[in-house]
Amino acid sequence: MTDLFDDLPTPDVDWYPDWLAPDLAGQFLARLVDEVQWRQDIIGTPGGRVALPRLTAWQGDTDAVYVYSGIRNLPQPWTPAVAELKAAVEATCDARFNSVLLNRYRNGTDSMGWHADREPELGPEPVIASVSLGVARTFDLRHSKTGATQSFSLKGGSLLVMKGKTQTEWRHRVPKEPRVTGERVNLTFRWVTPRMRSGPSSSA
Repeated sequence: MTDLFDDLPTPDVDWYPDWLAPDLAGQFLARLVDEVQWRQDIIGTPGGRVALPRLTAWQGDTDAVYVYSGIRNLPQPWTPAVAELKAAVEATCDARFNSVLLNRYRNGTDSMGWHADREPELGPEPVIASVSLGVARTFDLRHSKTGATQSFSLKGGSLLVMKGKTQTEWRHRVPKEPRVTGERVNLTFRWVTPRMRSGPSSSA
């Protein structure tokens, strides 16, 4: 007998829950908190301009300009810890990246709403490699047509690689988790076609 759940769509992802050893992941977290130039961006909403509920940073090659949610990100130079993680991620994914969006969730009230990374400069089927450091946070994926969902617990040292049609067919988020008290830093490495602009979105 066929299981009805066999017909549910699944996102095209590669999942490495123990990509970094815990002690190494902790070292990277401490280095990133210290060396990255963190900022809190302001975005426009129907209710007015509000601060993003997390801190962010954008690093990359000099021409990797990226626009999302009305924010024009000019790349800061690669810092040492980020460059080391980039090289390791590229080796695992067998892909090249010229930029990274860093999100710093200070506690469980910091979050990321539902969105997909569909900016034209990312290409039709982007490979986006998401490295998590710090406390575990829930990462939800929801299929745009069927509403099917899949959730991951992104613990420190994990790597989740989204590829194929994941961005065109799925949306993702990091929901608020008020009981979480620790900090999480997430890096989403990607390839941005130089000097192209686009409309709103974000990343995990």
